[in-house]
Amino acid sequence: MELKKILLGIEGIKAKGNVNIDIVGIEKNSKEVKNGFLFVAIKGFSTDGHQFVENAIENGAICVMLEEGCDFKSLNIPDNVTVLMVKDTRAALAICSANFYGNPSSQLKLIGVTGTKGKTTTTFMIKEILEKAGKKVGLIGTIATYMNGKKVKESDRTTPESLELQQTFRQMVDAGVEVVVMEVSSQSLKLHRVDKCEFDIVLFTNFSEDHISEKEHPDMKDYFNSKLKLFEMCKTGIVNADDLYAAKIPKIFPESNIVTYGIDNFANVLAKDITITNSYVDFRVKIIDKNERIKTGIPGRFSVYNSLAAICVAQKFGISVENILQALEEVRVPGRSELVDNKMELTIMIDYAHSPESLQNILQAAKSYTRGRVICVFGCGGDRDSGKRPIMGEISGKIADYTIITSDNPRTEEPQKIVEQIEQGVKKTKGKYEVVVDRTEAIEHAIKMANKRDIIILAGKGHEPYQEINGTKYPFDERIIVKDIIDKNTNKK
Repeated sequence: MELKKILLGIEGIKAKGNVNIDIVGIEKNSKEVKNGFLFVAIKGFSTDGHQFVENAIENGAICVMLEEGCDFKSLNIPDNVTVLMVKDTRAALAICSANFYGNPSSQLKLIGVTGTKGKTTTTFMIKEILEKAGKKVGLIGTIATYMNGKKVKESDRTTPESLELQQTFRQMVDAGVEVVVMEVSSQSLKLHRVDKCEFDIVLFTNFSEDHISEKEHPDMKDYFNSKLKLFEMCKTGIVNADDLYAAKIPKIFPESNIVTYGIDNFANVLAKDITITNSYVDFRVKIIDKNERIKTGIPGRFSVYNSLAAICVAQKFGISVENILQALEEVRVPGRSELVDNKMELTIMIDYAHSPESLQNILQAAKSYTRGRVICVFGCGGDRDSGKRPIMGEISGKIADYTIITSDNPRTEEPQKIVEQIEQGVKKTKGKYEVVVDRTEAIEHAIKMANKRDIIILAGKGHEPYQEINGTKYPFDERIIVKDIIDKNTNKK
């Protein structure tokens, strides 16, 4: 594609060299550059792409894009390489990528879901409903990218970088996908990853403190304002009327067409007569002009909110009540309040909860609907924030009836050291607990002590099918481990 066409929409470009050239590809990783490529230097948090300009040129880059303020004089750029200087290379990369791949999001119905919690489950619910209605659907999110019912790639972040995102949209268009539902993180909005995406519907689930750090958001105001950018990109929105922050959005964007959902406050789509058990929730909601009873096999009050959000999207698409009912009853989300069917008929839940807030939320939810004991099996990842370990221990000690402290992904740390730090927090409470460092043995211990009235929560690993120890990822799928343990114990009887 002509360089001039790739640059359409970028303001204030300064160019040195020939701009009448054809570009065969775009890259921000110098190692992936090939002959005829445009290399875009991104200044990251840990590495600066400008340091790799010469490597990119050696690999075949015929044009390099740099950010204003870089040390241009220190770069040894040959005269036959075109140099472009822009104000913000991240923002420019998003525009270049969309142009290069033919603005694929304009050829799709694109649904963006943001919020602190509930993004993953809500996107899976929407996907299930759309597929039940016969739509060809793509999903991009924290767990993986799906296309026409098949998982095509595991995810390493909630929302991909703009270049990868536009490549994926292009693949989806070429594969006949009609609708794409994607999780949109605050970071992706702040760092221009979703610039040039043409959203048809945007959705805001809820908002609470998270992602406040030097590398993410300096404060809650910046975090919220980053999420609000999604509503600047689309005039059709859906928001949670019960969330203090989300409820402000209709007033912030008065010109937009925004639908609300909720349980406690007035909303366009309102849930009533809610029943929550340890294996499902059901509730009554008006769809079109008729009250319907909705049931979903994901327990917890938050599951009602996620279902309502998905119903709002379904109504925008005119999907039948039958498809909505069937989809929400059947939907399962890998590692998100995921119930594991088993021969012993125990209630065993796998959940990705790996932060203090998420652990507290899942345990409090389980405590509210479980008739027996809440048995929590969890650890903390190595080479990550060690300060949260005693905090999470204290949370489990206070809420769970029994805590089994175990290993998670120890990475390069000593597992024993991690569990001891968690144990410091549990000791502050009167909660019953024990330490079983080997995670498989910990799960087996929980299964042996549980009865049908109890719930076992395996927290932290969620959808991950591995355990990372000293740089190696070993197979560790908790669904398989639960099945093997139960098979072994039932065969003994």
